[in-house]
Amino acid sequence: MGTSKAGGAAGKKITIVMIPKLKGIAYFNACEQGAEEAAKSLPGVNLVYDGPIEAKSDQQIELIDSWIVRKPDVIAVSCNDPDELAPSLKRARDKGIHVITFDADANPTRSGREFFVNQATPQAIGSTLVDVMAKEAGPAAQTVVITSTLSAPNQKEWLKYMRQRISQAYPKMRIVQVYPSEEDQQKAFARTQDAIKAYPNVKGIWGISSTAFPGAADAVEQAQGTGKIAVTGLATPNQMKPFVKRGVVKTVVLWNPIDLGYLTVYTANALATGKLKPGDKSVDAGRLGKKEISGDQVLLGKPMLFTKANIDKFNF
Repeated sequence: MGTSKAGGAAGKKITIVMIPKLKGIAYFNACEQGAEEAAKSLPGVNLVYDGPIEAKSDQQIELIDSWIVRKPDVIAVSCNDPDELAPSLKRARDKGIHVITFDADANPTRSGREFFVNQATPQAIGSTLVDVMAKEAGPAAQTVVITSTLSAPNQKEWLKYMRQRISQAYPKMRIVQVYPSEEDQQKAFARTQDAIKAYPNVKGIWGISSTAFPGAADAVEQAQGTGKIAVTGLATPNQMKPFVKRGVVKTVVLWNPIDLGYLTVYTANALATGKLKPGDKSVDAGRLGKKEISGDQVLLGKPMLFTKANIDKFNF
């Protein structure tokens, strides 16, 4: 929990509650770091970072409901399921609490959430993942996807655009199977082992969550697949540095989750203080400058590529 300097412009403290999919994993720790930085730089902001210990919607719903009673100014959630969380987010809105999402959206119609702080467009992420795989495994590669859960809204959107990019640019590439790993690195490791056994001709594996990717890379390395099976995906640089340095992974695709957490708090504060309203085209985001708003989505920017050449420059 982070608390800023007291006393905003109007003398009122703004309480922002941020609820990640789960606490304690590197990706959401980085989001928390950025959120804390933003809260310290904004006069009068009180940040509470409070997530479940498992990536389960029912645990998020319990947290949201417990916070509705305490009436914070803003609740910001990374949703484990877009529809399951919608009723509790709607209850918060009905009580006059501002609601935004970050990282993974809720059903905007059913939840009534006001803005989604989007790390990058799903189309840009999906296309980048596929282009990297085509370069590393070949445009006709047989591939497998290790995802977090089959219901996670961001994973579903990325996968949709991955398939779209494949059909448009690499029609001979195939995704032969999608395995859920429930945000558990050991399950991702086991699912990747299953994939390598089930599909001996697989040439590429995507790990499209921050637990799926290192689990997949570990399984490929232990199966002596380094240099034979391309592994790419989405995770933090610190998680993937050992695999990059050993040549198991050539490219890590991500955005800066520290910046994502930072932008979420700036967006929440602007909404709570009336500086951000529906229809606005940009939001002031401190050290990030002005960030574009497309419809009801606040956009962080394009995906980043981390390779052996630049990965040591990043520490998250």
